[in-house]
Amino acid sequence: MTLDRITDIPGIRVGHAQDLRLASGTTAVLFDRPVAAAVDVRGGGPGTRETDLLDPERTVEGIDALTLSGGSAFGLDAAAGVAAWLAGHGRGFAVGPVRVPIVPGAVLFDLLNGGDKDWGRFPPYRDLGYAAAEAAGLDFALGSVGAGTGARTANLKGGLGTAAARVPGTPFRVGALVAVNAFGRVTVGAGPHFWAAPFERGAEFGGLGLPERIPEEALAFPERVLPGASTTLALVATDAILTKAQCRRLAVAGQDGLARAILPVHTPLDGDAVFAAAIGAVPLADPVGDLARLGHAASLVLARAVAVGVHAARSLPGAPAGLPPAWADLFGGG
Repeated sequence: MTLDRITDIPGIRVGHAQDLRLASGTTAVLFDRPVAAAVDVRGGGPGTRETDLLDPERTVEGIDALTLSGGSAFGLDAAAGVAAWLAGHGRGFAVGPVRVPIVPGAVLFDLLNGGDKDWGRFPPYRDLGYAAAEAAGLDFALGSVGAGTGARTANLKGGLGTAAARVPGTPFRVGALVAVNAFGRVTVGAGPHFWAAPFERGAEFGGLGLPERIPEEALAFPERVLPGASTTLALVATDAILTKAQCRRLAVAGQDGLARAILPVHTPLDGDAVFAAAIGAVPLADPVGDLARLGHAASLVLARAVAVGVHAARSLPGAPAGLPPAWADLFGGG
């Protein structure tokens, strides 16, 4: 049975934790065993943790988990909570008798969304990270949950999305997970149509296709300009056996999915980052051709996941006036 989620790839579990009063949250991705991983950062204002370890020349060959979190720099604490959970379950890179969990992460900015950020001496993200790891499973909620809780885009509420697919002509599967907090728009202007519509499967984000005509205003630069306040965070994953260098190529290709689904994207105002992970179950028959096919499929799956996340998002209770509405508020859900 498939769920059309990144967890369709065996060995991956996802969990969320959020605080609606805070209007923020964390998403944890747990791997059943250490996996090869890499990252590609295109935004001008990223916030990341332990990404240097993902370079191919670094000693550590695999990561145990990954975090995507709200909270801007404060949200980097979420990875410490996930690491604490993993340590309690005997996971981590072995250094003599000690195990150190390897948990890279990235954060998005959601500090101006109306939530109560007066958290006192310590931010809550370490506890949210631990709770997200504790909740990790194969099925998980979408939209205004986890890292997507307080997310927004230029014109709509942002959210947490996922999608998965088999790679045609190969034995591989790919999946994507994304927290959409973009400076740009994921819809064509003010209408309900998603830029990712050509890649939709069934009616996963409304089945509306593209409009007959793209209005000129849909291509205009967004009016809301708040430097450093936008970031889309994503993970693309596969069941293929890849090196860290090959994972890097997969992450680079995955960025095309953001470009197909968000307009504009990768601006100096964003902190966009795409991670890639390889579970390591199915070998490549053609190292160049298969990797190219994986990258193409990952970009399409990530484009779908972006639209799924915004389509599933809902406005938070008590959200103040002036915040972007949810797609469902304007176009009736579905």
